[in-house]
Amino acid sequence: MSESAEQRLQGRRILVAVSGGIAAYKTPDLVRRLRDEGAAVRVVMTQGAQAFITPLTLQAVSGHPVHHDLLDPAAEAAMGHIELAKWADLIVVAPASASTIARLAHGMADDLLTTLCLATAAPIYVAPAMNQQMWANPIVQENCARLTHYGFHVIPPASGSQACGDIGAGRMPEPLELREVVVAHFLNNTDQPLAQQHIVITAGPTREAIDPVRYLSNHSSGKMGFALAAAAQQLGAQVTLVAGPCQLATPAGVTRINVNSADDMLRAVMQHVPNASIFIGCAAVADYRPVQVASNKIKKDSDAMHIQLVKNPDILATVAALDKPPFTIGFAAETNDVLKYAQSKLERKGLNMIAANDVSDSSIGFNSDENAMVLIWRDSHAKMQQKQLPLASKTTIAEQILRHAAALIHS
Repeated sequence: MSESAEQRLQGRRILVAVSGGIAAYKTPDLVRRLRDEGAAVRVVMTQGAQAFITPLTLQAVSGHPVHHDLLDPAAEAAMGHIELAKWADLIVVAPASASTIARLAHGMADDLLTTLCLATAAPIYVAPAMNQQMWANPIVQENCARLTHYGFHVIPPASGSQACGDIGAGRMPEPLELREVVVAHFLNNTDQPLAQQHIVITAGPTREAIDPVRYLSNHSSGKMGFALAAAAQQLGAQVTLVAGPCQLATPAGVTRINVNSADDMLRAVMQHVPNASIFIGCAAVADYRPVQVASNKIKKDSDAMHIQLVKNPDILATVAALDKPPFTIGFAAETNDVLKYAQSKLERKGLNMIAANDVSDSSIGFNSDENAMVLIWRDSHAKMQQKQLPLASKTTIAEQILRHAAALIHS
């Protein structure tokens, strides 16, 4: 559904708890995204969180005063912390610092955040955010395991560059991703049109080696493919994600296979697609690769370098041409004549459906968190059909694509 469609969190009461960490700058956007879906949001902050972002900012985006004092006389007169604990349908601790995780794991109640978490019957989601070395520390990992044991939901952190300059796991997931975790929690389990389906999805770029240090690739971030994987899992499917090189966290419940080249991706796909009912080729697979890969780094000895290229295997067409192919969905990322090229690709490769978008638009192209698509398919009378998916988050677009595919399969 689009952002203007029915609000998926209408009537839900979400308590966002903020601990100290640089990732707190993302929390106002999380609050806004939750409210966009109809949720009522209240915010609790630790003293450390206030060093990174002001209560006034979160008050402005939530529309309510921010709570931060356990022993606030005005609040305590009405047992304010108990009332907040009872009010919440769900608590999200984002970001969750190593210190807060440790205190929650050991049942401490020395500030408002930890007291609320002990006093509530609501489910609690924890989004760790810290330096990659801290996240890898076995004590932190043990504390997270302890939280899981006691019924907390620990959201794996994302990987990438960090404020301290390090690169690795420990980044708080983006607000849109966290919102989708909350939405998924409240999804009606009967609303799973992809239950009993095995879906294989490709995502990200491929890298075609030139020599040991250079390669041909493209700007694909993998965000659309990963959004599809997350949405498919939430809609009941068993998901195998074949991912080219990209620094994105694996969606919960999804089996991920990492590959580099187009040949690697083809082998992984062909290993798993025979048992799949749906195949989605969302990866930006390099069209060509060098005929020869130099065994040593090529030296800059001249002003020009000539590389002979050969066409890569067509993964989509290969899957669609199987004796018993799955329902096959392709993507057409074009810069001009989008519908013309997408329809041609649908026909040429024998696809069941194609999703086309204009990557020349920087707001919906590579690396963007939003997208807009046109779905194209042939109906039961072989007549070409189209459906516009207006601008929305990639998570929303992913759900729309999958629901439409499910409807076509079951029609």
